[in-house]
Amino acid sequence: MLTHIVIWKYRDDVEQFAREEHVNLLRRLRNIIPEVQSLSVGFDMLFLPRSYDTGLVVIFADRAALDAYTAHSEHIKVAEFGRSISAHVASVDFID
Repeated sequence: MLTHIVIWKYRDDVEQFAREEHVNLLRRLRNIIPEVQSLSVGFDMLFLPRSYDTGLVVIFADRAALDAYTAHSEHIKVAEFGRSISAHVASVDFID
């Protein structure tokens, strides 16, 4: 099992509508990309100085499944949108 985690810190000028659209687009990926075993995404609830705005956790069977997800055209569109509204994006991928 491979866990893929991504967090986004949105730019200050990004309106709530765009933030919600980003999360909705990410949620749709679970039904579009067959390699996704599970996908959870949501907004930060603590609002700490170290907090990011949105977090995503996706579970894949293996590295090949992650690679297929990464190359999928719908993921590419959502990833580009996320980068366009973010000041910073970070990720980690690990095998559990």
